[in-house]
Amino acid sequence: MTETVVPTPPSDLPRTLGELRASGHRYRTVKQELRENLIARMRDGVPRFPGVVGYSDTVLPELERALLAGHDVVLLGERGQGKTRVMRSLVALLDEWTPVIAGSELNEHPFHPITPASTRQAAEAGDDLPIRWLHRSMRYGEKLATPDTSVGDLIGDVDPIRVAQGRTLGDPETIHFGLVPRTNRGIFAVNELPDLAERIQVSLLNVLEERDIQIRGYQLRLPLDLLLVASANPEDYTNRGRIITPLKDRFGAEIRTHYPLDLDLELDLIRQEAQLVAEVPDHVLEIVARFTRAVRESPSVDARSGVSARFAIAAAETVAASALRRGGLLGEDQPVARVGDTVSVTSTLRGKVEFESGEEGREIEILAHLLRTSVAETFHARLAGLDLSGFTNLVADGGVIETGDLVRADELLRQVGTVPGLAKVLDRLGLGDAPSRGEAAAGVEFVLEGLHLTRRLSKDLNDDGRTVYGV
Repeated sequence: MTETVVPTPPSDLPRTLGELRASGHRYRTVKQELRENLIARMRDGVPRFPGVVGYSDTVLPELERALLAGHDVVLLGERGQGKTRVMRSLVALLDEWTPVIAGSELNEHPFHPITPASTRQAAEAGDDLPIRWLHRSMRYGEKLATPDTSVGDLIGDVDPIRVAQGRTLGDPETIHFGLVPRTNRGIFAVNELPDLAERIQVSLLNVLEERDIQIRGYQLRLPLDLLLVASANPEDYTNRGRIITPLKDRFGAEIRTHYPLDLDLELDLIRQEAQLVAEVPDHVLEIVARFTRAVRESPSVDARSGVSARFAIAAAETVAASALRRGGLLGEDQPVARVGDTVSVTSTLRGKVEFESGEEGREIEILAHLLRTSVAETFHARLAGLDLSGFTNLVADGGVIETGDLVRADELLRQVGTVPGLAKVLDRLGLGDAPSRGEAAAGVEFVLEGLHLTRRLSKDLNDDGRTVYGV
């Protein structure tokens, strides 16, 4: 298991309250800090939300307005729209280092203690109050809402051990604080908020509005300083629960997320997120992106559930893995994905798609049709207007070309030899002036499949699983 490495604070930072005051440090709330740092990044032209793709003109402007207004935020959208990525990106807008009272459970600011213990410590130590510095990566808390989440998990509960030590139940120091107060002076995110039982959602009401918490029947006045963000699926799809109306009313901003609006953004997302174990040419990635969008728009697919961006990412990774498998079996050192490798996606990823009830048993058939359509669209988009007669002439006299999952690139290229127009095809596909053997084979197979889908070549599968193109 990989451990999170927390950076070491610079040695020249103040170590006591007196040194902090002398340094000219200014106390700001979390929302003031986010607002000022966001404005500074806007003025400097620095990326505000690194790693978030496809939201520059839609979601992010709304999020920026919410942060500038000091609003808590709920992100509403279907699965796989990057809601968690957006929430986690907010950490970059916090100060890199912030001072806290040494030993404080709630990360209290030295200028603004809120618990009785820290207030007493500050009064006794005066300017010698020791402080430590907290990195922004430690100022983010996140909870995946589940039906078994309790008030104690989020807010806190009475610690029976402290009661047994002689403290009374009314003593605030008997409380074991939950995740929300422990994220004081930071950002707390609740993933899938409607999955919280309604009685648990009630516990967040005071946190959002009055900024205090109530535990076990008595109120502990703790002016918590945090930004609360949450994610949720649309209520018409999430039958497991809903956000209760009073809680929804306390969020200052409700922002709708969406899937990438155009093909280029879908491709950008795949390139950023997919961990590819073999080379996947751009035209093959484009097929995957078009396929994902076609599945989302298909009337056979339940639109309320959505088709996650993880579908496209997993599809690209599966295609790369298919190429790597071929390389391993056939001894190719630099395997390159080809259009035939995309077929594996229809069976391995069908579990990521929720179909309409009337389509039971036709899932593979539907996905295969959408994949063929996506290949044809990519073929038209990439190679429209090119003279491809050199490829059709290869089989004009009854010849055939065999390719497939376990056909080496060299074997495919040997069958086609020197083809008039191949250089222009490879140029259109962005494979450069000096493509590798694997890239050239990927280009050839793409043309053959495109010619088949436009009814200029026939296609058959032989007994050993090879694909045969002919007239």
